[in-house]
Amino acid sequence: MRIKDWPEGERPREKLLRLGASKLSDAELLALIVRAGGKGRSALDIARGLLLKFGNLNLILSASEEDFCSSAGLGQVSFVQLQAMLELSQRHMYEQLEERDALTSSELTRQYLRARLRHYEHEVFACLYLDNQHRVVKLEELFSGTIDGAAVYPREVVKRCLHNNAAAVIFAHNHPSGIAEPSQADIGITVRLKAALNTIDVRVLDHIVVGRCEAVSFAERGLL
Repeated sequence: MRIKDWPEGERPREKLLRLGASKLSDAELLALIVRAGGKGRSALDIARGLLLKFGNLNLILSASEEDFCSSAGLGQVSFVQLQAMLELSQRHMYEQLEERDALTSSELTRQYLRARLRHYEHEVFACLYLDNQHRVVKLEELFSGTIDGAAVYPREVVKRCLHNNAAAVIFAHNHPSGIAEPSQADIGITVRLKAALNTIDVRVLDHIVVGRCEAVSFAERGLL
């Protein structure tokens, strides 16, 4: 049965308008993006198939075009719509972050950095530059590497902090393994970066390690 033939109260679009997006299941939200069914399957059937194939929303959002479009009933249009939605949500979070004190909005900061970095299949090291009010100046992805790690150069970080007139910085990098636990190498490079930035009076407020399902704060762990 097609979704438009369902009782009105059970259709995802009408349900969203009546109750709000938060009341919809993952499959119902995906169905609104997929929109069209095919070969006797509704958009909701296709959305449920996606969740069964990939396991969770994070893996769906990080899937390649080839893997995503290999699912029955899906094509490039659905992939493009999903990626556009993902980018819009990240930009929305960034705009919210720009309006706030990043230090006191630690949960929003963590959510944004996790959304930005968690989908990479290789390691990426980023710097969130802040002014003396701890407001966001800019986010830069400075270094990237293989799945095993990224080479991080303190001299380059110092140069970019000066270029962006940063008073403070929050570091972030992802672990492609999906496990957010900081390694000894992570701790070591943070110590080196903090020492280098002390020479130009730039404070290191935190270092966020991003995994698949969580993000770990050095500040909260007492590692700074």
